[in-house]
Amino acid sequence: MAKDGMQIRVGVDIGGTFTDVAMEVGTTLHSIKVLTDYSYPENAIVRGIRQVAELAGVELSEIDTVIHGTTLATNALIERRGARTAFITTKGFRDV
Repeated sequence: MAKDGMQIRVGVDIGGTFTDVAMEVGTTLHSIKVLTDYSYPENAIVRGIRQVAELAGVELSEIDTVIHGTTLATNALIERRGARTAFITTKGFRDV
């Protein structure tokens, strides 16, 4: 769905401290930051999309596309947090 003929796209990045949400309405960009909820990171996505939609004057039903990314796993690896893990594979699948 579009608003006034303009496509509406949302990009979300869940980071270690903040979840960033950007909404593109035609050529206009709106953005917001919300605190990341470590226990339930999806809550920050929903909260952020609702807030940026309100800021842009857009109904949630008008959003055409949502693109999601996260640095949570990367940060956990860099900071050596989380459970100890190992990846075991068979010959020929090393690059997986």
